[in-house]
Amino acid sequence: MQTDAISDLIKDVAARVVTPRFRALADGEIHQKRPGDYVTIADHEAEAELTAALLAAYPDAVIIGEEAVAARPSILDALPHADHAFTLDPVDGTKNFVKGSPDHAVMVAELRHQRVVRSWIWQPAHEHLYVAELGAGAYLDGVRLPPLPHDERATLRLAADLRLRGNVGRIEVVRRRGCCGVDYPLVATGASDAVYYVSGAPWDHAPGALLLTEVGGWSGRPDGTVYDPSQPPTIGVIGAASEVAFHVVAAAVRPTLRR
Repeated sequence: MQTDAISDLIKDVAARVVTPRFRALADGEIHQKRPGDYVTIADHEAEAELTAALLAAYPDAVIIGEEAVAARPSILDALPHADHAFTLDPVDGTKNFVKGSPDHAVMVAELRHQRVVRSWIWQPAHEHLYVAELGAGAYLDGVRLPPLPHDERATLRLAADLRLRGNVGRIEVVRRRGCCGVDYPLVATGASDAVYYVSGAPWDHAPGALLLTEVGGWSGRPDGTVYDPSQPPTIGVIGAASEVAFHVVAAAVRPTLRR
């Protein structure tokens, strides 16, 4: 499928399945997979439709959907060996969605041999679409995003902020909206210096990681390694406006990790 065709697919599914439920969910349409981890009828229906459409176009692709993995975790085992795969986050920021916040998104990433080659982040309530293609740049609503400026002063301010805060504050200062599909674009457009997440699920980070790297940003683990969505999601992920900013955040959060 052409990149624009997948963009249209995501927008269509969101318009029919996600947006009509926004601020209109019935009690029986909201559940918790575990305390604080919400899932709704919109998550399930959107993932089913996206999965079916992608498999119709790519019958040999491995589909790694958040809700499918929640029901059968072994699905994730196929990702490190897949020649072709897609990750799906049907409603990223579900807690925000449930609470009526516009900060939610529908996200898809395409991987070839464990490398993210295309990604889509659609923010239906904000009506913004971010698309990235490996080696071809990143786009906001069809307009190419400029390279991020490597602002040394911003990096120094970030380092100072991190030093002034305790462990919890170190995380909060670099996390903005509780939704990867909003937070990564904030960094990619220069509105935020960095984001940090304690969970590394591929459907959360593969789309934003490509978006960032295509504008000169950086995505990696707190141990200093570059982000690889095919690796187990057992430690956090950092997205930063530059490699220097990434290492500043990594150095600050490493002491907070469980040993």
